[in-house]
Amino acid sequence: MRMKKFIALLLLCVIALSGCGSNSSVKLKDLDFTVVSEDRLSEELRTVIEERKASPFKVTYNDKEYLYICIGYGEQKTGGYSITVGELYLTEDAIHVSTDLLGPGPEDKTGNAPSYPYIVIKTQFMDKQVVFD
Repeated sequence: MRMKKFIALLLLCVIALSGCGSNSSVKLKDLDFTVVSEDRLSEELRTVIEERKASPFKVTYNDKEYLYICIGYGEQKTGGYSITVGELYLTEDAIHVSTDLLGPGPEDKTGNAPSYPYIVIKTQFMDKQVVFD
């Protein structure tokens, strides 16, 4: 009987202690950002995107003043795609970003040429890991 009580107490302690850690995924604040057009990208970043655009990619780049978060969706069969930023926020340990690829509507004239939709998000530089949600 003592052994059952000991195991039950041990199990209770494990359950209680598992909730005591810090929750590093709690949103501290939304981050301000700007979507950067291709003509405003550095030559180095433009080259990286050009090399990777045929496949989906996630790249970060910084110049110690700003952080650039680049997300590409790879080759699409037509044009007319757009990308929205769902969230960009800070947690204790990281910067979280989520985006969505929106396809062309039925009334959009897309042509038959493939496209390579990507977005470059510019925010204040922080020495944090970027998590792509």
